[in-house]
Amino acid sequence: MPGPLDGFRILDLSAVISGPFGTMILADQGADVIKVEPPGGGDFTRSAGNKSGGLSASFLNNNRNKRSIVVDLRQPAGVEVVKRLAGTCDAFVQNFRPGVVDRLGVGEKAIRAVAPSIVYVSISGFGEAGPWAHKPVYDPIVQALSGLASVQGGSDDQRPRLIRTIVPDKVTALTGAQAITAALLARARTGEGQHVRLSMLDAVVAFLWSSDMGGQTFVGRSVSQQRAASFIDLIYETKDGYMSVAVMTDAQWSALARAVERPEWLADPRFQTPALRDLNIDARLALIQSVLVLSTTAEWMERLEAAGAPCAPVLTRADMIRHPQIEASGSVVETDHPRAGRLRQARNAARFAGTPAEHRRGAPLLGQHSEEILAEAGFSQTEIASLQAAAVIGGSQVETA
Repeated sequence: MPGPLDGFRILDLSAVISGPFGTMILADQGADVIKVEPPGGGDFTRSAGNKSGGLSASFLNNNRNKRSIVVDLRQPAGVEVVKRLAGTCDAFVQNFRPGVVDRLGVGEKAIRAVAPSIVYVSISGFGEAGPWAHKPVYDPIVQALSGLASVQGGSDDQRPRLIRTIVPDKVTALTGAQAITAALLARARTGEGQHVRLSMLDAVVAFLWSSDMGGQTFVGRSVSQQRAASFIDLIYETKDGYMSVAVMTDAQWSALARAVERPEWLADPRFQTPALRDLNIDARLALIQSVLVLSTTAEWMERLEAAGAPCAPVLTRADMIRHPQIEASGSVVETDHPRAGRLRQARNAARFAGTPAEHRRGAPLLGQHSEEILAEAGFSQTEIASLQAAAVIGGSQVETA
């Protein structure tokens, strides 16, 4: 049975991660995602390192289940191709800097003129208004401006730190995928499409607020810098490595104290309640660390698990893919790509009982499906040949390692 989004078609002009990762989620769930790429190198991630068969891991891991068409939007005929394709699609996704799509001729107004009910999605760095709207943006810039780097640093008076993965791009992609499906559901109910605007900055601010902005939640109530940006680093050194122990409830705190044979912790007035344990976090973490370093990770895992204290070893990326829980969950799957070879990738995280996500094809070669896509949209062979001759569209290209 096909995925839950089978029958929906998405025209995807986005590049790099924030757009492509989100549309890949929809493609995994059955949507027909047509990836529109510029002539020459295509999506920037195609040029990234770590390649097999000419395809980079970054491109492969954000563009599976899509079809690629090369269109030169610098030519009026290329703009008309995109408009004509949009007329066959349910959603249009782009992550150009604000104003660029209008100059290219594929802004919302132009696209809605040929596809009145389309869901038009604009992904930006900082939004469409404000003094930073037209600034260039990358993940570290958003981590800095959003407060995420300060949170990662531990407190307001500590050195800010970047999270060493591109959280803003990925959170934006996940938010965008959900927003697109919500807009499609609204269209199914009303018959009307709408413009969905999403910025990386807004996505991260919303992401932070659920757990890290308690000090800014109550208007008119001041908090200290330290408390405003409190951070719990629950990674502990053991005799032979590292592990995490995260105890939140009174029962879990008691389980930890019993497992490490420190019953005096339970009588300590600093740790009698969750609120007090949070208030005295530095002292609490120091005590836990002083004990865990005395034995190996495996020894502590056995004792803590038996006591019911939440814990886990700290795994490297290579160790993670072989962990029994990852294997039992089927979180990582292997597939064969006709050009890149045998691939290992994360499966679509959401599991649907009746309409499962599926792997239909690996990430496409640049322009691999140009002719196929145009033919489906009603272009004649003569039109396609003419567009190819004028270099408005590109055909399948052989990518080399």
